[in-house]
Amino acid sequence: MIEDIVNDSENDEEELFEHYKFKADPGQEIVRIDKYLIDRLPNTSRNKIQFAAKNGNVLVNTKAVKPNYKVKPLDEVSIVMPYPVREIELIPQDIPLDIIYEDDQLIVLNKPANMVVHPGYGNYSGTLVNALVYHFDNLPSRNQDYYGRPGLVHRLDKHTTGIMVVAKTEFALTNLAKQFYDRTTERRYQALVWGDLAEDIRIEGNVGRSLKNRKVMTVFPEGDYGKHAVTHVKVLERFGLVTLVECKLETGRTHQIRTHLKWLGHPLFHDLEYGGDSIVKGTTSANYKQFIFNCFELLPGQALHAKSLGFNHPTKKEWMQFDSDLPPGFMELLSKWERLKTI
Repeated sequence: MIEDIVNDSENDEEELFEHYKFKADPGQEIVRIDKYLIDRLPNTSRNKIQFAAKNGNVLVNTKAVKPNYKVKPLDEVSIVMPYPVREIELIPQDIPLDIIYEDDQLIVLNKPANMVVHPGYGNYSGTLVNALVYHFDNLPSRNQDYYGRPGLVHRLDKHTTGIMVVAKTEFALTNLAKQFYDRTTERRYQALVWGDLAEDIRIEGNVGRSLKNRKVMTVFPEGDYGKHAVTHVKVLERFGLVTLVECKLETGRTHQIRTHLKWLGHPLFHDLEYGGDSIVKGTTSANYKQFIFNCFELLPGQALHAKSLGFNHPTKKEWMQFDSDLPPGFMELLSKWERLKTI
């Protein structure tokens, strides 16, 4: 059987899901959609596929179908699935969590700075997932549909603070993955950037791994490489040499905000990987250098905070909106620049 298949795996910083597309062969036998997909998706159970269908994540000829749909010749089938978790032992650790909201389907929390989200090479402990595993294991009561591990559909950089949502059940995981894929969530960040940003701006430019340094991302404006990315930037307050901005994500690529703003010529303040950790604007006087050093000391990395997150609750089917305060170090950073502005 010959098929056209496209696997648009999304393992970006924001979006932890994958998108598969298939086109059935002209000689395709009539078969249930869940059976059709389970034969084509590695390490995926029929239960996962049925959850996906119930959440509207399975489309045939661009229309959502139920798990009992029968695939026909030349049907175009697509499915959005949470990205397969890496096979790594998750060690529960009693690490305090700043929980904003929690129910039997999901948890919304504030991620602190200097914390990696998921265990991996060089970070097998002390991560947000280690803390969540402990928290879920010690709940007084737990939904019988518990996923078995924290269900990530997006993440934040180690030094980026702010709001995250994590699924507790497979149904919630699949539902939230679809919302992130469809871009129906609302995510707003606040960032302090170098330079005096002239006006609000919409930044559009493909984001992909740098061809010179695979550890960082870069913008490919011609669109020949990388993935489509759009960031809306709104000026909140100008301090002369730096600007406080709000960034609204239309897409969620790895390091998207950091990459787009560097490309714009306004790297994030104290961004250790994208050129914000040196004096980009200002004088060379000793007093100013000391001022910047003192500002850098307030944050372990880039001045970026996930300020708000909105999404539809998977089971309640109601819009939920969450907001978080800037962390103390970020607030003190703004106060320092405000005082400098008035001198």
